Amino acid sequence: MARLVVLYKSPNDAAAFDKHYFETHVPIAKKIPGLRKYETSKGPVATPGGHSGFHLVAILHFDDLAAIQNAFASAEGKPP
Repeated sequence: MARLVVLYKSPNDAAAFDKHYFETHVPIAKKIPGLRKYETSKGPVATPGGHSGFHLVAILHFDDLAAIQNAFASAEGKPP
């Protein structure tokens, strides 16, 4: 199993970010070829030292590194 971890910095408007992310971005991302599981964090993203400056963490699960590379070469895996 290989995982791709995506860290999103805290946006100026968290509500607008969440709306766009969960209503637009996630449905597209879940169509990425080879994706086995898609997880997102809930609540504050912290470090042992305290606040991290990140709003959300996404973890995408694939079979292996080659599957990640193929996934992001697909239409769904490329930025708009």
